[in-house]
Amino acid sequence: MKNFTCLFLSVMTIVCSCTSVPLVQESSQEDSGTLSRSQLARLLSELPLGEEQLNEVYDAVSSSSGNGYDEEYLMSDLLTCPGKGVGEKADQTKAASYSSPIKDLMSNYLAEKYTTKGGAAEAVRYLEDLASSDLQIYWPYSEDWNGDFPIITFDPGYGAESNVGYRVGRGPDGLRVVDSLIVTEEIARQTAVWVINSNDDSAFTPFDFYTKANGAPTVSSLSLSSSSLSPSLSSSPSSSSAKKRQLLLQDITLLRNFDSWFGGASEIMVKMGAVDGFKATSDEDLKLYSPSVTDFVIVIKRKYVGTKVPFESILLTDFTDQMEKLAFLLVEDDGGTTTSWKCSAVVKFKSKSWGFEIDIPYRDKDDIVWRGQLDHSFFNEDGQTIGRFGDAIITFRTE
Repeated sequence: MKNFTCLFLSVMTIVCSCTSVPLVQESSQEDSGTLSRSQLARLLSELPLGEEQLNEVYDAVSSSSGNGYDEEYLMSDLLTCPGKGVGEKADQTKAASYSSPIKDLMSNYLAEKYTTKGGAAEAVRYLEDLASSDLQIYWPYSEDWNGDFPIITFDPGYGAESNVGYRVGRGPDGLRVVDSLIVTEEIARQTAVWVINSNDDSAFTPFDFYTKANGAPTVSSLSLSSSSLSPSLSSSPSSSSAKKRQLLLQDITLLRNFDSWFGGASEIMVKMGAVDGFKATSDEDLKLYSPSVTDFVIVIKRKYVGTKVPFESILLTDFTDQMEKLAFLLVEDDGGTTTSWKCSAVVKFKSKSWGFEIDIPYRDKDDIVWRGQLDHSFFNEDGQTIGRFGDAIITFRTE
């Protein structure tokens, strides 16, 4: 998840003394650009929400979850295509079926609060800024929803595990704030909680979405052009007749969450650097090969921490006996500036080990779960191999 920089921002342009939602921006890690997550949470809690709007949010987070993303509903989608989940096409949504989507309630609410010409213009600008922001509704444990009315809260940042929330209840004209309370993850497990936080996974294509789109496990490989060969002595014999095998990541068990529950699930970036299908038989053959990086993201919801989650994702399509060492990196995405891990993928040729230099990209705020080289001998020839990699247990399979 992202770490947010503290900002000092002035009063938002939408502030008006007559509103019951004072959108005064303060120095806080929960700020997102020029918008405040706390004030958006309060605004949503004051809307006359009804069962249709609850179902709208549930439809969206269920769609996102089904596509391999977290249980999230982007403000950009809420304001342009109601009910649309991340990864969903606009023509697949239930947008036309909502008679009064949340975006209409927000527009009506702001129109009532800002009646002057200048105020109305600022309200329109606020909605436009909101639609272009990275703010979203995150609904943890939504799969267990039993129809309860939500508590609406926001990510306060700084790794906090509790925060104020606004309990919504039934009123004469829809759902209204009943009271405020302190919200924890335990409460979120028991009843519906909407968290206003900032999205940081919609730019990724999770492994689940690949499989859903293509109907079978696939892999995203990035060929690296900045590679070089450097020999080192080895007594291992070369094998030019290696049989073709695939290497797969069969399942993963994450042993802990890496961030506050307000931030959402863990996005585990799986990166393997190797010379896939290496079968050199002459010096000239070496010029034909360059390393590649298998690179995909697995989103593991908080409820599945400690549970073996199957994936059946292909890491290497042609895992030959000549591939002596593979570079393997697991990170939990936290954003930041792109950097790289300089390592090598080693192959055997003419009784020597040849290292293909390789840079595997990640971001400097990411939590490194594990990184290192995996020897060919680590993997069972035809079967499963289970290993502990930091706070993750992974089952590999060759076939």
